[in-house]
Amino acid sequence: MNKVIEAIEQAVKAAEERLASAADASVLEAVRIEYLGRNGLFPALSRQMGTIPADERRETGAAFNAGRGKIEAAMDAAAQRLQGGVAESAGIDLSLPGRKLPRGHKHPISQLADECVSIFRRMGFIAVDGPEIEDVRHNFDALNTPQDHPSRDPQDTFYFPDGRILRSQTSPVQIRVMESHQPPIRIVAPGRVFRRDTPDATHGMNFHQIEGLSVDKDVSMADLKSVLQSFAREMFGEKVRIRLRPHFFPFTEPSVEYDFSCVVCGGKGCSVCKNSGWIEIAGAGMVDPAVFANVGYDPEKWTGYAFGMGIERLAMLRYRIPDLRLLYENDVRFLEQF
Repeated sequence: MNKVIEAIEQAVKAAEERLASAADASVLEAVRIEYLGRNGLFPALSRQMGTIPADERRETGAAFNAGRGKIEAAMDAAAQRLQGGVAESAGIDLSLPGRKLPRGHKHPISQLADECVSIFRRMGFIAVDGPEIEDVRHNFDALNTPQDHPSRDPQDTFYFPDGRILRSQTSPVQIRVMESHQPPIRIVAPGRVFRRDTPDATHGMNFHQIEGLSVDKDVSMADLKSVLQSFAREMFGEKVRIRLRPHFFPFTEPSVEYDFSCVVCGGKGCSVCKNSGWIEIAGAGMVDPAVFANVGYDPEKWTGYAFGMGIERLAMLRYRIPDLRLLYENDVRFLEQF
């Protein structure tokens, strides 16, 4: 490579770098004068062509023309870029408000779970969390669940090969809290749970619960009913009533199921409540002394109550949703209503 071709390549590289970062037209003019002007580099190189050996002139001439063309093309591109920026900026009114970008929002289940936690927090409960993959002890044994209880069956609960399970309720969180804390305790545990149910309008293989636990001295069933009544009124309105019905759960004694007066008909009777005026919500009761013994609490000293409810169930009542599966089909037309 002769010295002229080398000078041309160096000049093209330097000019392109300067033009690529040019902030105004003065840079373009300076590059034009330095490389293409009457006293610029390329006219000077042109005058040297006569001194180049004959066998190198063709190659040098091609490099000369190509280099000059590259610089001119880079100047045109820089000019267009600068002109475009000016045109765009001239059309911007900085006094106008910015454009509002579309924003997403929380899923209705997340919204309702947050609202449940907020209601219980105002009543002095603390929200806690626990693992979704549990062991049999925390999910069943410590909760006083008999060995032959149907909920232990693999047809009802998801088991891993190593014996662990997907938790079938959020009650194991209560056990873990009691194992690591001394009373008094006042917690709620929202979270996802898993069961081998056939999906239909009111059931799913994974859904959400929020469970509560209160342990202290002289806690009574009246305290439990008061908390559930307060929650019902804050969630569904002041006119909602509550009733307790005797039931059985392994981890509470006595146990109850509780109903809210129908939020659709106000308790008068309709198709939603099957003309009974009441809607079944979930179960509750006083913590069984055996559960206290399993976590090292003295059942002669401490008493407590526990309750739980399905968040999807609350959502269906709150928003008049006829089919649970609508919440998980990810249809934007449905979800954007919330």
